[in-house]
Amino acid sequence: MRSTNWVGDAVMSLPALRALRERFPKAHIAVQARPWVADLYFRESFADRVIPYNASPGARDWSSKWNAARELSRDSFDCAILLPNSFDAALIVWLARIPSRIGYSRDARRILLTHAVPPPAAGEIPRHERYYYLELLRRAGILNALPPAEPILLDAVSAARQSGRRRFEELGLRGPVVGVSPGAAYGTAKRWLPERFAEAAGRVASQQGADVAVFGSAGERGVCEQVEAGIRYAGRRAINLAGATTLAGFIDLAAACELFLTNDSGAMHIASALGVPTVAVFGATDHETTGPSGPIVRVVREPVECSPCFLRECPIDHRCMIRVSAERVALEALDLLK
Repeated sequence: MRSTNWVGDAVMSLPALRALRERFPKAHIAVQARPWVADLYFRESFADRVIPYNASPGARDWSSKWNAARELSRDSFDCAILLPNSFDAALIVWLARIPSRIGYSRDARRILLTHAVPPPAAGEIPRHERYYYLELLRRAGILNALPPAEPILLDAVSAARQSGRRRFEELGLRGPVVGVSPGAAYGTAKRWLPERFAEAAGRVASQQGADVAVFGSAGERGVCEQVEAGIRYAGRRAINLAGATTLAGFIDLAAACELFLTNDSGAMHIASALGVPTVAVFGATDHETTGPSGPIVRVVREPVECSPCFLRECPIDHRCMIRVSAERVALEALDLLK
């Protein structure tokens, strides 16, 4: 199984991977994944093995692609199921001479697949992204029907939570912790205002007697510093962990949070799949297709006329985010914690 390339998509594809395990309980299932996604799978019971895939995307780094194909060929896999739509994913398993190669017929790769599955048209399947991956298995004849929607949860949450609590104690946070993820990949249009994240987190932390942990990538350190400073100004303890955790480390720390405030992001999907109460602010993207699907979640959005636009940058006044107040997010969070 070739995994998706981004953390949020990887979480939304978990129902398909688990359905595959249920269909083939005795099969050896290996997941080939990008390094920044691979940590998601190490505790998952459906995966017998995780194979990191390090080649650069696109028409580059042919030596790494060839080496990845040779590694797959040595294991004599019977079938490859491709969750990403890229030509690259199909090329690797074709070079590996895996006999059965299943994937959506996209990105001019039909000739490389033994089972080129027509992608679903708009309205043919339920809107949430999890069904895109499940439908691939159904159209390939692996599933008879799409399973009912259930909360998506990661395995071994208890172990992750215990590890995260130990790490928070090492960092000097010994009470409840509110997690905040103010960044988002793809562009600034998905990002709520950092000062409002700080205000909302500060309000919740004050009510709950909690500290605040701010998460993000190394490239998001600046916006995370803004949020950290705002929370400290409000009189609450805060730490900035932007760029300081691996995905595995983030999973542990997020599991130990009492609450998580976030944009539409990979962090949102992780937190909600850990069963952590999660409040997500949506604007430029569609909460019905990529919203959090854990058991304890709230989506906060302002239904303006131009949302969802799916743009990287807002060309006007960012009204979908500006009209969401910090007070509203804090009240939603506190209500969720009751």
